[in-house]
Parts: sequence; C-alpha cells; structure tokens
Amino acid sequence: QVQLEESGGGSVQAGGSLTLSCAASGSLDSFNSIGWYRQPRGMQRELVAEFKSGGREEYWASVRGRFSLSRDNAKNTVDLRMNNLLPEDTAVYLCHADRITNKGWQRYRNEYWGQGTQVTVFS
Repeated sequence: QVQLEESGGGSVQAGGSLTLSCAASGSLDSFNSIGWYRQPRGMQRELVAEFKSGGREEYWASVRGRFSLSRDNAKNTVDLRMNNLLPEDTAVYLCHADRITNKGWQRYRNEYWGQGTQVTVFS
C-alpha cells in the first residue's frame, strides 16, 4: 500500500513563500504521475502541479511562474516551492500519485492521496 505524507503547510502573509514536501513510501519512478492538488474550502479539488510520465511537469495556469516542483529520487520526496503567495492560494494541499498497471489487455489505474496540509495566506 502506497503512503504519501505531506509536511510544510502553515500560515503566511501575502507575497510570502512556503515549501511543501511529500514523502512517498515507494520509488518515485514507480508512479505514472506524482504531485500536488489543492482544495479550497467549499470548492472542488484542482491540480496544482505534478510530474507526469516521461519527466514532464504540468502546472495549473494560476500558479505558473510562482510555484515550482522538485524531486529527490534518493529520498522519494517531491517538493512544491510556492513563491509570491496570494490569498486565493489558501487551501488544503494534497499530495497525489497514480500507478498504471497492465494485466493482459486490461489497464488499471490506482490513485493515492495524502491526508493534506493546510496553507493559509492572509492579506
């Protein structure tokens, strides 16, 4: 069973920075994708940034240029560096990963989620 554990959330003034870290219980190379989603209170979960298969990085438009991903394959961690934070970045941030397995002609996708960490940006 895959476990994802987040750390690094907190409260910060607008314009400040935070770094979130996700520690995975498996090798990062075993995942089809791994990264971060967020869920503002009362709103739907949305992709923030993730590593896709083949090493590509994908960012939500509103965070592009402010947030950046990094990974440490030796430690099985994925970090999200968040700069120039805005009040609208306030949300629970969740680490997410998925794996694709092929059994015969069938393809299966398993998703994994961390518990989430709160990020609050005040003006």
